[in-house]
Amino acid sequence: MNPNEQKLTYPWGEEQPAPGEALALADGVRWIRMPLPFALDHINLWLLRDEIDGRQGWTIVDCGISRDEVKVLWERVFENALDGLPVLRVVVTHMHPDHVGLAYWLCERWNAPLWMTMTDYAIARLWSRPAIDNSAAGGPGGQAAVEHFIRHGLADPQAQEKIRQRANYYPGMVPAVPARFRRIMDGNRISIGGRDWRVITGYGHAPEHASLYCDTLKILISGDMVLPRISTNISVFDYEPDANPLPMYLNSLRKYDALPEDTLVLPSHGRPFKGLHERVAQQLAHHAERLDEVLDACATPLSTADVVPLMFKRKLDSHQLTFAMGEALAHLHALFFEGKLRRETGADGVIRFTRM
Repeated sequence: MNPNEQKLTYPWGEEQPAPGEALALADGVRWIRMPLPFALDHINLWLLRDEIDGRQGWTIVDCGISRDEVKVLWERVFENALDGLPVLRVVVTHMHPDHVGLAYWLCERWNAPLWMTMTDYAIARLWSRPAIDNSAAGGPGGQAAVEHFIRHGLADPQAQEKIRQRANYYPGMVPAVPARFRRIMDGNRISIGGRDWRVITGYGHAPEHASLYCDTLKILISGDMVLPRISTNISVFDYEPDANPLPMYLNSLRKYDALPEDTLVLPSHGRPFKGLHERVAQQLAHHAERLDEVLDACATPLSTADVVPLMFKRKLDSHQLTFAMGEALAHLHALFFEGKLRRETGADGVIRFTRM
Protein backbone atom coordinates (compact mmCIF):
# COMPACT_ATOMS: atom_id res chain seq x y z
CA MET A 1 0.00 0.00 0.00
CA ASN A 2 1.45 3.36 -1.02
CA PRO A 3 1.55 6.35 1.40
CA ASN A 4 -1.50 7.98 -0.18
CA GLU A 5 -3.56 4.82 0.24
CA GLN A 6 -2.57 4.64 3.90
CA LYS A 7 -4.41 7.92 4.46
CA LEU A 8 -7.68 6.32 3.31
CA THR A 9 -9.90 3.93 5.25
CA TYR A 10 -11.03 0.63 3.74
CA PRO A 11 -14.03 -0.64 5.76
CA TRP A 12 -13.86 -4.12 4.21
CA GLY A 13 -10.08 -4.42 4.30
CA GLU A 14 -8.87 -6.87 1.65
CA GLU A 15 -12.26 -8.58 1.38
CA GLN A 16 -13.83 -8.60 -2.06
CA PRO A 17 -16.68 -10.46 -3.76
CA ALA A 18 -15.89 -13.85 -5.26
CA PRO A 19 -16.49 -14.31 -9.01
CA GLY A 20 -20.21 -14.56 -9.67
CA GLU A 21 -21.05 -13.52 -6.10
CA ALA A 22 -22.00 -10.24 -4.43
CA LEU A 23 -20.85 -8.60 -1.21
CA ALA A 24 -23.40 -6.54 0.73
CA LEU A 25 -22.09 -3.07 1.63
CA ALA A 26 -25.24 -1.37 2.92
CA ASP A 27 -28.97 -1.88 2.94
CA GLY A 28 -29.85 -2.64 -0.68
CA VAL A 29 -26.30 -2.04 -2.00
CA ARG A 30 -24.18 -4.95 -3.24
CA TRP A 31 -20.71 -5.08 -4.80
CA ILE A 32 -19.64 -7.39 -7.64
CA ARG A 33 -16.42 -7.57 -9.67
CA MET A 34 -15.80 -8.58 -13.26
CA PRO A 35 -12.46 -9.36 -14.95
CA LEU A 36 -10.70 -7.14 -17.50
CA PRO A 37 -7.98 -8.27 -19.95
CA PHE A 38 -5.62 -5.42 -19.04
CA ALA A 39 -2.99 -4.63 -16.43
CA LEU A 40 -5.96 -3.08 -14.60
CA ASP A 41 -7.59 -6.48 -14.30
CA HIS A 42 -11.02 -5.78 -12.79
CA ILE A 43 -13.99 -3.46 -12.69
CA ASN A 44 -16.36 -3.00 -9.78
CA LEU A 45 -20.08 -3.08 -10.57
CA TRP A 46 -22.98 -2.33 -8.26
CA LEU A 47 -26.41 -3.77 -7.52
CA LEU A 48 -29.01 -1.46 -5.98
CA ARG A 49 -32.28 -2.85 -4.62
CA ASP A 50 -35.10 -1.15 -6.47
CA GLU A 51 -38.81 -0.87 -7.10
CA ILE A 52 -40.26 0.58 -10.30
CA ASP A 53 -44.00 0.87 -10.94
CA GLY A 54 -44.71 -1.60 -8.17
CA ARG A 55 -42.20 -4.19 -9.43
CA GLN A 56 -39.49 -5.32 -7.04
CA GLY A 57 -36.03 -5.90 -8.44
CA TRP A 58 -32.57 -4.43 -8.94
CA THR A 59 -30.80 -1.60 -10.71
CA ILE A 60 -27.36 -2.47 -12.12
CA VAL A 61 -24.72 0.27 -12.23
CA ASP A 62 -22.13 -0.42 -14.97
CA CYS A 63 -21.74 -3.58 -16.96
CA GLY A 64 -18.26 -4.93 -17.77
CA ILE A 65 -16.93 -5.65 -21.27
CA SER A 66 -18.62 -7.89 -23.82
CA ARG A 67 -16.96 -11.26 -23.32
CA ASP A 68 -18.55 -14.70 -23.02
CA GLU A 69 -16.76 -15.34 -19.74
CA VAL A 70 -18.22 -12.13 -18.30
CA LYS A 71 -21.71 -13.17 -19.39
CA VAL A 72 -21.19 -16.49 -17.59
CA LEU A 73 -20.27 -14.63 -14.41
CA TRP A 74 -23.31 -12.39 -14.77
CA GLU A 75 -25.53 -15.46 -15.03
CA ARG A 76 -24.05 -16.67 -11.75
CA VAL A 77 -24.80 -13.27 -10.22
CA PHE A 78 -28.39 -13.51 -11.43
CA GLU A 79 -28.68 -16.92 -9.79
CA ASN A 80 -26.85 -16.13 -6.56
CA ALA A 81 -27.22 -12.44 -5.78
CA LEU A 82 -30.61 -11.13 -6.90
CA ASP A 83 -32.82 -12.94 -4.36
CA GLY A 84 -34.88 -14.31 -7.23
CA LEU A 85 -35.81 -10.82 -8.42
CA PRO A 86 -35.35 -9.31 -11.91
CA VAL A 87 -33.15 -6.51 -13.15
CA LEU A 88 -35.35 -3.45 -13.66
CA ARG A 89 -32.86 -0.88 -14.96
CA VAL A 90 -29.25 -0.53 -16.13
CA VAL A 91 -27.38 2.70 -15.29
CA VAL A 92 -24.04 3.37 -17.02
CA THR A 93 -21.65 5.98 -15.60
CA HIS A 94 -19.84 6.59 -18.91
CA MET A 95 -19.01 5.24 -22.35
CA HIS A 96 -15.72 3.44 -21.77
CA PRO A 97 -15.85 -0.25 -22.73
CA ASP A 98 -15.58 -1.71 -19.23
CA HIS A 99 -18.62 0.31 -18.17
CA VAL A 100 -20.96 0.10 -21.17
CA GLY A 101 -19.73 -3.02 -23.00
CA LEU A 102 -22.47 -5.43 -21.91
CA ALA A 103 -25.29 -2.89 -21.58
CA TYR A 104 -26.89 -4.18 -24.81
CA TRP A 105 -26.93 -7.76 -23.48
CA LEU A 106 -28.12 -6.90 -19.97
CA CYS A 107 -30.90 -4.66 -21.27
CA GLU A 108 -32.07 -7.30 -23.73
CA ARG A 109 -31.66 -10.14 -21.23
CA TRP A 110 -33.99 -8.42 -18.75
CA ASN A 111 -36.01 -6.16 -21.05
CA ALA A 112 -34.65 -3.33 -18.93
CA PRO A 113 -34.03 0.29 -19.98
CA LEU A 114 -30.59 1.91 -20.20
CA TRP A 115 -30.04 5.16 -18.24
CA MET A 116 -27.04 7.23 -19.32
CA THR A 117 -25.92 10.77 -20.15
CA MET A 118 -26.69 11.90 -23.69
CA THR A 119 -23.11 12.67 -24.73
CA ASP A 120 -21.67 9.35 -23.60
CA TYR A 121 -24.60 7.39 -25.06
CA ALA A 122 -24.18 9.05 -28.46
CA ILE A 123 -20.43 8.40 -28.59
CA ALA A 124 -20.85 4.80 -27.44
CA ARG A 125 -23.37 4.25 -30.26
CA LEU A 126 -21.00 5.82 -32.79
CA TRP A 127 -17.87 3.99 -31.67
CA SER A 128 -19.53 0.59 -31.41
CA ARG A 129 -19.73 0.42 -35.20
CA PRO A 130 -16.86 -1.70 -36.59
CA ALA A 131 -14.17 0.20 -38.47
CA ILE A 132 -14.33 -0.36 -42.23
CA ASP A 133 -10.55 -0.12 -42.43
CA ASN A 134 -7.72 1.08 -40.23
CA SER A 135 -8.30 4.69 -41.26
CA ALA A 136 -11.35 4.92 -39.02
CA ALA A 137 -11.67 3.69 -35.50
CA GLY A 138 -13.77 3.64 -32.40
CA GLY A 139 -11.56 4.83 -29.59
CA PRO A 140 -7.80 5.37 -29.40
CA GLY A 141 -6.65 3.15 -32.25
CA GLY A 142 -6.32 2.84 -36.03
CA GLN A 143 -4.47 4.92 -38.58
CA ALA A 144 -5.88 8.25 -37.39
CA ALA A 145 -4.53 7.55 -33.91
CA VAL A 146 -1.15 6.56 -35.35
CA GLU A 147 -0.89 9.81 -37.30
CA HIS A 148 -1.88 11.76 -34.20
CA PHE A 149 0.83 10.11 -32.10
CA ILE A 150 3.44 10.46 -34.89
CA ARG A 151 2.77 14.22 -34.88
CA HIS A 152 3.54 14.08 -31.19
CA GLY A 153 6.83 12.20 -31.55
CA LEU A 154 5.99 8.48 -31.51
CA ALA A 155 8.70 7.16 -33.82
CA ASP A 156 8.80 3.44 -32.93
CA PRO A 157 7.40 1.51 -35.95
CA GLN A 158 6.39 -1.46 -33.78
CA ALA A 159 4.44 0.74 -31.40
CA GLN A 160 2.80 2.49 -34.36
CA GLU A 161 1.74 -0.83 -35.86
CA LYS A 162 0.25 -2.08 -32.60
CA ILE A 163 -1.83 1.09 -32.34
CA ARG A 164 -2.81 0.77 -36.01
CA GLN A 165 -4.14 -2.72 -35.34
CA ARG A 166 -6.40 -1.38 -32.60
CA ALA A 167 -8.89 0.11 -35.08
CA ASN A 168 -11.60 -2.16 -33.69
CA TYR A 169 -10.49 -1.83 -30.08
CA TYR A 170 -13.78 -0.26 -28.96
CA PRO A 171 -16.34 -2.29 -30.95
CA GLY A 172 -14.42 -5.41 -29.99
CA MET A 173 -15.57 -4.84 -26.40
CA VAL A 174 -18.75 -2.87 -27.14
CA PRO A 175 -20.30 -4.63 -30.15
CA ALA A 176 -23.66 -2.90 -29.70
CA VAL A 177 -25.45 -0.28 -27.64
CA PRO A 178 -29.21 -0.32 -26.96
CA ALA A 179 -31.18 1.58 -29.58
CA ARG A 180 -33.08 3.56 -26.93
CA PHE A 181 -32.12 5.05 -23.59
CA ARG A 182 -33.27 7.34 -20.76
CA ARG A 183 -31.20 10.49 -20.49
CA ILE A 184 -29.70 11.52 -17.14
CA MET A 185 -28.26 14.96 -16.45
CA ASP A 186 -26.33 16.79 -13.76
CA GLY A 187 -28.46 17.38 -10.69
CA ASN A 188 -31.11 14.80 -11.60
CA ARG A 189 -32.40 12.79 -8.66
CA ILE A 190 -33.06 9.17 -9.51
CA SER A 191 -35.32 7.31 -7.09
CA ILE A 192 -33.84 3.84 -6.58
CA GLY A 193 -35.53 1.66 -4.00
CA GLY A 194 -37.20 4.67 -2.41
CA ARG A 195 -33.93 6.57 -1.99
CA ASP A 196 -32.77 9.54 -4.07
CA TRP A 197 -29.45 9.21 -5.90
CA ARG A 198 -28.21 12.55 -7.24
CA VAL A 199 -26.37 12.66 -10.57
CA ILE A 200 -23.03 14.50 -10.43
CA THR A 201 -21.50 14.90 -13.88
CA GLY A 202 -17.77 15.21 -14.44
CA TYR A 203 -15.57 16.00 -17.41
CA GLY A 204 -12.07 15.29 -18.64
CA HIS A 205 -12.03 11.50 -18.28
CA ALA A 206 -15.13 10.91 -20.39
CA PRO A 207 -17.34 13.35 -22.29
CA GLU A 208 -20.11 13.44 -19.65
CA HIS A 209 -19.36 11.06 -16.80
CA ALA A 210 -22.12 10.48 -14.23
CA SER A 211 -21.40 9.71 -10.58
CA LEU A 212 -24.29 8.92 -8.22
CA TYR A 213 -24.61 10.14 -4.63
CA CYS A 214 -27.18 9.01 -2.06
CA ASP A 215 -27.51 11.40 0.88
CA THR A 216 -29.52 8.90 2.94
CA LEU A 217 -26.78 6.27 2.75
CA LYS A 218 -23.86 8.73 2.40
CA ILE A 219 -22.61 6.64 -0.53
CA LEU A 220 -20.94 7.95 -3.70
CA ILE A 221 -20.72 5.66 -6.73
CA SER A 222 -17.77 7.52 -8.19
CA GLY A 223 -17.20 5.60 -11.42
CA ASP A 224 -13.73 6.51 -12.67
CA MET A 225 -13.73 10.08 -11.38
CA VAL A 226 -12.26 9.19 -7.97
CA LEU A 227 -10.17 6.02 -7.55
CA PRO A 228 -8.30 5.03 -4.39
CA ARG A 229 -5.03 3.69 -5.78
CA ILE A 230 -4.49 4.93 -9.31
CA SER A 231 -5.00 8.28 -11.00
CA THR A 232 -7.90 8.69 -13.39
CA ASN A 233 -6.66 8.79 -16.96
CA ILE A 234 -7.05 12.19 -18.62
CA SER A 235 -6.05 12.08 -22.29
CA VAL A 236 -6.00 13.95 -25.58
CA PHE A 237 -6.68 11.69 -28.56
CA ASP A 238 -6.91 12.15 -32.32
CA TYR A 239 -10.67 12.74 -32.47
CA GLU A 240 -10.26 15.98 -30.45
CA PRO A 241 -6.61 16.90 -31.05
CA ASP A 242 -6.78 20.35 -29.43
CA ALA A 243 -8.69 19.23 -26.34
CA ASN A 244 -7.79 20.61 -22.93
CA PRO A 245 -9.33 18.00 -20.59
CA LEU A 246 -7.13 18.29 -17.50
CA PRO A 247 -8.59 21.56 -16.14
CA MET A 248 -12.05 20.16 -16.84
CA TYR A 249 -11.27 17.12 -14.71
CA LEU A 250 -9.71 19.10 -11.87
CA ASN A 251 -12.67 21.49 -11.79
CA SER A 252 -15.07 18.53 -11.77
CA LEU A 253 -13.44 17.14 -8.63
CA ARG A 254 -14.54 20.25 -6.74
CA LYS A 255 -18.16 19.13 -7.15
CA TYR A 256 -17.51 16.60 -4.39
CA ASP A 257 -16.39 19.25 -1.87
CA ALA A 258 -19.84 19.54 -0.30
CA LEU A 259 -20.26 15.80 0.35
CA PRO A 260 -19.88 14.59 3.95
CA GLU A 261 -16.45 13.69 5.31
CA ASP A 262 -17.62 10.15 6.09
CA THR A 263 -18.93 9.44 2.58
CA LEU A 264 -18.37 5.84 1.49
CA VAL A 265 -16.87 5.91 -2.00
CA LEU A 266 -17.63 3.02 -4.35
CA PRO A 267 -14.99 3.31 -7.12
CA SER A 268 -14.90 1.41 -10.40
CA HIS A 269 -11.41 0.09 -9.67
CA GLY A 270 -9.86 -0.69 -6.31
CA ARG A 271 -11.67 -1.12 -3.00
CA PRO A 272 -14.54 0.83 -1.41
CA PHE A 273 -13.07 3.49 0.84
CA LYS A 274 -13.65 6.47 3.07
CA GLY A 275 -11.54 9.61 2.75
CA LEU A 276 -13.09 11.28 -0.30
CA HIS A 277 -11.75 14.76 0.45
CA GLU A 278 -8.30 13.41 1.20
CA ARG A 279 -8.27 11.54 -2.11
CA VAL A 280 -9.46 14.59 -4.06
CA ALA A 281 -6.71 16.66 -2.43
CA GLN A 282 -4.19 13.98 -3.38
CA GLN A 283 -5.31 14.11 -7.00
CA LEU A 284 -5.13 17.90 -7.14
CA ALA A 285 -1.62 17.79 -5.66
CA HIS A 286 -0.55 14.96 -7.96
CA HIS A 287 -1.49 16.84 -11.10
CA ALA A 288 0.02 20.08 -9.82
CA GLU A 289 3.31 18.23 -9.31
CA ARG A 290 3.11 16.67 -12.76
CA LEU A 291 2.42 20.05 -14.36
CA ASP A 292 5.44 21.57 -12.60
CA GLU A 293 7.56 18.60 -13.65
CA VAL A 294 6.53 18.90 -17.29
CA LEU A 295 6.97 22.69 -17.30
CA ASP A 296 10.51 22.37 -15.93
CA ALA A 297 11.38 19.68 -18.45
CA CYS A 298 10.27 21.89 -21.32
CA ALA A 299 13.18 24.27 -20.75
CA THR A 300 14.26 22.63 -24.01
CA PRO A 301 11.76 21.69 -26.73
CA LEU A 302 10.07 18.35 -26.03
CA SER A 303 7.50 16.28 -27.87
CA THR A 304 4.77 14.35 -26.09
CA ALA A 305 6.76 11.15 -26.65
CA ASP A 306 9.71 12.79 -24.90
CA VAL A 307 7.53 13.58 -21.89
CA VAL A 308 6.06 10.07 -21.51
CA PRO A 309 9.14 8.53 -19.79
CA LEU A 310 9.30 11.51 -17.43
CA MET A 311 5.74 10.84 -16.26
CA PHE A 312 5.68 7.04 -16.51
CA LYS A 313 8.76 5.28 -15.19
CA ARG A 314 7.58 1.71 -15.83
CA LYS A 315 7.58 -0.29 -19.05
CA LEU A 316 4.32 0.21 -20.97
CA ASP A 317 2.45 -2.20 -23.21
CA SER A 318 0.66 -0.90 -26.33
CA HIS A 319 -2.61 -0.43 -24.45
CA GLN A 320 -0.89 1.56 -21.72
CA LEU A 321 1.22 3.52 -24.20
CA THR A 322 -1.79 5.03 -25.96
CA PHE A 323 -3.15 6.31 -22.66
CA ALA A 324 0.29 7.45 -21.48
CA MET A 325 0.74 9.47 -24.69
CA GLY A 326 -2.75 10.89 -24.28
CA GLU A 327 -2.12 11.82 -20.65
CA ALA A 328 1.26 13.41 -21.33
CA LEU A 329 -0.33 15.52 -24.06
CA ALA A 330 -3.15 16.52 -21.70
CA HIS A 331 -0.58 17.99 -19.31
CA LEU A 332 1.24 19.74 -22.13
CA HIS A 333 -2.01 21.21 -23.41
CA ALA A 334 -3.00 22.41 -19.94
CA LEU A 335 0.25 24.39 -19.77
CA PHE A 336 0.01 25.53 -23.39
CA PHE A 337 -3.53 26.89 -23.08
CA GLU A 338 -2.56 28.58 -19.83
CA GLY A 339 0.15 30.43 -21.75
CA LYS A 340 3.09 28.76 -20.00
CA LEU A 341 4.29 26.79 -23.03
CA ARG A 342 4.50 27.51 -26.72
CA ARG A 343 4.27 24.85 -29.39
CA GLU A 344 5.91 24.59 -32.77
CA THR A 345 5.88 22.01 -35.54
CA GLY A 346 9.39 21.12 -36.65
CA ALA A 347 10.66 20.32 -40.13
CA ASP A 348 10.15 16.64 -39.24
CA GLY A 349 6.43 17.25 -38.68
CA VAL A 350 6.67 16.69 -34.92
CA ILE A 351 5.00 19.11 -32.49
CA ARG A 352 7.22 20.21 -29.63
CA PHE A 353 6.53 22.34 -26.59
CA THR A 354 8.89 24.87 -25.00
CA ARG A 355 8.58 26.89 -21.81
CA MET A 356 7.75 30.55 -22.37
